[in-house]
Amino acid sequence: MSDRFFVALGTASQVPTRRRNHNGYLVRWHEYGFLFDPGEGTQRQMTTFGLAASEVTHIFITHFHGDHCLGLPGIIQRLSLDGARHEVKVFFPASGRKYFDNLLNASIFYNRAVITPVPIEQGGVIERSEDWTIEAYSLEHGVETFGYRFVENEKVTMLPARLAEHGISGRAVGELKRNGFIETEAGRINLADVSVPNPGQSFAFVMDTRECANAVRLAAGVDVLISEATYLDSETEDAVQNYHLTARQAAGIAAQAGAQKLVLTHFSQRYHTLTPFETQAREVFADVVAVQDGQRVVFPKNNRELGA
Repeated sequence: MSDRFFVALGTASQVPTRRRNHNGYLVRWHEYGFLFDPGEGTQRQMTTFGLAASEVTHIFITHFHGDHCLGLPGIIQRLSLDGARHEVKVFFPASGRKYFDNLLNASIFYNRAVITPVPIEQGGVIERSEDWTIEAYSLEHGVETFGYRFVENEKVTMLPARLAEHGISGRAVGELKRNGFIETEAGRINLADVSVPNPGQSFAFVMDTRECANAVRLAAGVDVLISEATYLDSETEDAVQNYHLTARQAAGIAAQAGAQKLVLTHFSQRYHTLTPFETQAREVFADVVAVQDGQRVVFPKNNRELGA
């Protein structure tokens, strides 16, 4: 099984249905678990679909409407109950700090979890590590809302034949990767002489917004765009008035941004089947899946495999 995948824990919008739980999305990235917008019931949904709360290392809240955050207390309390000792960063709009504090202290429990609040004041890079860069940019909703963009840092693949040709082996390979070059008796050997670039993977999370420039910015060139698609074409006027997207509009963002794959979610209670969402989106963008609760989307091993 791939160690990089997305799973929809809940795909309803404001009102859950018999088949759709409130929002909740997890991206598993090796040993990291990125949890997005945990609505009511997220803790149970994780159990139902074979995921542990202790897998969560980062939590991202787009905004503080209840269907996107009311599951946060249960997740945090479960982390404490399960004895998780790792730090869990929670990213959220700074304007909603009082709501975060209320949710963090929503009931009596023995808090052993290491929770680090990261309020977002403005768009830009919100975390940078040796492995990735995460950015957040504001979206167009009725309250302050941020979308998120994850880009894995580019790495290189060493070419054994080229290394052998230049007589480079052992510790010298590590030195070459660290410094970008190495001095030999034959002269300087640059990293580019013995390797090829290996682009990192990327995904974006765009939830609760009208069409806007930052939605395209977040999705620019990503391998997977996870987007709300609350409405169908017949409710386009409702989408505009309620600060949401139709499936076709989400597909337009994916096409304009040059994304590789589009994952649709956050469906209004009025719809009982997801087929029309895929049909309308595919008229604009080819690779589309409208996910159901519990459905997984696997990230291929590298970008070159995404089109396979």
